Amino acid sequence: MRAPQRTHMGHGVSRALHAEWTKLRTEPAARWLLPCIVVATVLVSLFAVAAASCKVGGCGFDPAALSLAGVQLGQAVVVMLAVLAIGGEQGTGLLRTTFTAAPRRIAVLAAKAVLIGGLTLAAGTVAVLGCVAAGRAILPGNGIAAPSLADGPTLRAAVGSVLYLVLIGLLALGVAAAIRDSAASAGAMFALLYTVPLVAAVINDPELQRTLRRFAPMTSGLAIQATTDLDNLPIGPWAGLAVLAAWSAASLLLGALLLHHRDP
Repeated sequence: MRAPQRTHMGHGVSRALHAEWTKLRTEPAARWLLPCIVVATVLVSLFAVAAASCKVGGCGFDPAALSLAGVQLGQAVVVMLAVLAIGGEQGTGLLRTTFTAAPRRIAVLAAKAVLIGGLTLAAGTVAVLGCVAAGRAILPGNGIAAPSLADGPTLRAAVGSVLYLVLIGLLALGVAAAIRDSAASAGAMFALLYTVPLVAAVINDPELQRTLRRFAPMTSGLAIQATTDLDNLPIGPWAGLAVLAAWSAASLLLGALLLHHRDP
């Protein structure tokens, strides 16, 4: 008796995924946001590696983290794409039509999560490869070692940066599902990502600084990019990414609960 129910649920997610893909690919803003993820990320990394220079001794630069600096801006475009996936429908009233056509609201959210995760994975992979290529091309001329994907820590930083962008997209989708207003959702996400590091930077208590950086989604997640001086990080690379994953899971769970119990 249970197997047909699971098959029906899977069929519902599949239909919802097809519908969400149709809506997103016909949305003009989505069509330019995807390439913007790549362009914004690579451009900021280009500026970062071009501005860094060292005459002797490496100067304490982490070549991988420096080359991947553009992820800090690229994530903002990912947030906008994820918020658009549900907040845009709420603003136009299309969300009510969506839930009328697909009453299984959790299946709709799952389809949106798969779609945003997949698109961010693709765009993030291209962006990160572009960032590493920029570092390899420019950093040696500035006296800094070139990052190489043949090096284990650099490969971990690159793969982790792609996963970081995917998790940021899922976190933003959950927030947008809970708030269901594009401007408010984007504002909440930008505050969560960028305000906490700024607050931590001006706090005089070192232990409180480390605690904030250890549990804030951006600073914990970006620990995955570090390849040098790991012992002095507030949190380890994979542990930091796990903290971000917990934020994303909690966000999606909250969004799913509110979607299920609230009027469209």
